[in-house]
Amino acid sequence: MSPDKETETELLKKANKPAELAMKYHPFYEGKIEVTAKCPVRDFNDFAIWYTPGVAEPCKDIKKNPEKVYEHTAKGNMIAIVSDGTRVLGLGDIGPEAGLPVMEGKALLFKYLGGVDAVPICLATKDTEEIIKTVKHLAPSFGGINLEDIENPKCFEILERLRKEMDIPVWHDDQQGTATIVTAGAINAHKVVGKKVSESKVAMVGAGAANIAIARIMVTAGFNVKNIIMVDSKGTLHPGREDVKKTHAEKWWMATHSNAEHVHGGIKEAMEGADIVVAASRPGPGVIQKEWIKGMADDAIVFATANPTPEIWPWEAKEAGARIVATGRSDFPNQVNNSLGFPGIFRGALDVRAWTITDEMCIAAAEAIAQTAEDHGLSEDYIVPNMDQWEVFPREAVAVGLKAMETGVARIKISRDELQHRAESAIRRARGETKLLMDQGYIRAPPE
Repeated sequence: MSPDKETETELLKKANKPAELAMKYHPFYEGKIEVTAKCPVRDFNDFAIWYTPGVAEPCKDIKKNPEKVYEHTAKGNMIAIVSDGTRVLGLGDIGPEAGLPVMEGKALLFKYLGGVDAVPICLATKDTEEIIKTVKHLAPSFGGINLEDIENPKCFEILERLRKEMDIPVWHDDQQGTATIVTAGAINAHKVVGKKVSESKVAMVGAGAANIAIARIMVTAGFNVKNIIMVDSKGTLHPGREDVKKTHAEKWWMATHSNAEHVHGGIKEAMEGADIVVAASRPGPGVIQKEWIKGMADDAIVFATANPTPEIWPWEAKEAGARIVATGRSDFPNQVNNSLGFPGIFRGALDVRAWTITDEMCIAAAEAIAQTAEDHGLSEDYIVPNMDQWEVFPREAVAVGLKAMETGVARIKISRDELQHRAESAIRRARGETKLLMDQGYIRAPPE
């Protein structure tokens, strides 16, 4: 049944509420993160230990054995969130300063959900080589790099080059992170509707960094690439799309490996008879029409992941016949948002001092996410865990750490129990610190 006008108005009001509060809260706090002490300062004599002259001894120890930097400093739990501001949320190229609130928010999520310390670094350059060079120069201070909101297609080259040329994990959350959580949700959604992923017909709206990576990880997880039809701004990808052959290698691969029936057309044609549509394109609503969902297979699954507004409102998709609807937002059921992935994944990678984060590690994380939700009981409105089900993050960390050790990309080897202990301790500490600061008034209550 379609919502009446009053109900739809209330739904829209609720959907717009976070944006209204964001404009009140951000200037009130003047930023979401700050640097706090990790060591005691009992009196001023302690600075002789933490700084000069005492600090010279750990410096000399690291000089003799560079790996000791992980023992003497915060490097092993510190990552850089690097962006040039060219593809921020669904807002496009808004620049590094305008992208900073997003990167601060990312740092907050890293800390609270994964116990990972993160520093936002927004760069005043859009040049691929400059970005690569800058990130490589940052490596001594960080245990990992999170690339964020960098435009397609250069984001592919930046990630590939840095993964090859650096000895700490470099991760592009818009690619690997989105792919991990969407794959987890897609696996569970198919369980709910009783369909096999290997037989599922998949329509993918958008052919940017997110959907290209989602397709790759979904295929690794068991979906059939020949059953995928991907659509970019010019239409479906198929072998006749010579326009992408020289300029977009990843699109060309999809054009020549997917869409076995060589379907031509646009979003409507790609969605015809599809079991699931995965949209990672531009903010809606209106990008996906209700009529196109009506043309999908029975028990249709709709993932409308654009931020800040999904390609179609969830209630519209449901009205059109979708059985399961997921978005990237926390104010609707089934939030397939990267925040369920990157904190736990980096937690596991950092705890074993991994050299990189592989697709196998992403699949391990996706399986941990999916299993956590299944343990709580799957339903049409619950295919992935909620962020407040905090056990998902240590479960991911353990799965990722174990897979890193199994595949030979971990610097150190520790037991499953130790991985669990490290992850739980770091996350509990981060949450406990935040609560303590709130209780003591050092973090003020937000304005009315």
